[in-house]
Amino acid sequence: MSKQEDDTPKLESQLDFPLYVVSRKVISFYQPYLKKLNLTYTQYIVLMALWENNNIPVCELGKVLFLDNGTLSPLLKKMENGNYITRHRSRKDERVVIISLTEKAYAMKEECKSLPARVAEEIGIDADTFQQLHDLLYDVIAALPD
Repeated sequence: MSKQEDDTPKLESQLDFPLYVVSRKVISFYQPYLKKLNLTYTQYIVLMALWENNNIPVCELGKVLFLDNGTLSPLLKKMENGNYITRHRSRKDERVVIISLTEKAYAMKEECKSLPARVAEEIGIDADTFQQLHDLLYDVIAALPD
């Protein structure tokens, strides 16, 4: 075996690869439910963030969701066209765009309440493992540099 072969990076030794696979697989469990609601997963997490804290500036929403303006702007435009949100300028500072939920989006909150529990059940991990994984992932997020 050559030195070059010994130094070959392996998927199994990478942190990013299992995170990537788990993320894709878990999100795929949401797809059938979200399709019925005519939502993408990214639109769904925008709604969740706004259900927790409505009427927030775009930049604040971006921080909560770890999304940049290049990703967020077209997403919000599409959600506004779908009548899920409204965008308006702050009265205090016209440079700031505020995102607000519509009645349609508020009405969807009840339908979406059970989605995380359904998905967790479909994934098939017990509540303790789920909580440990959740806590560990948030520890990793907290440790990442801005």
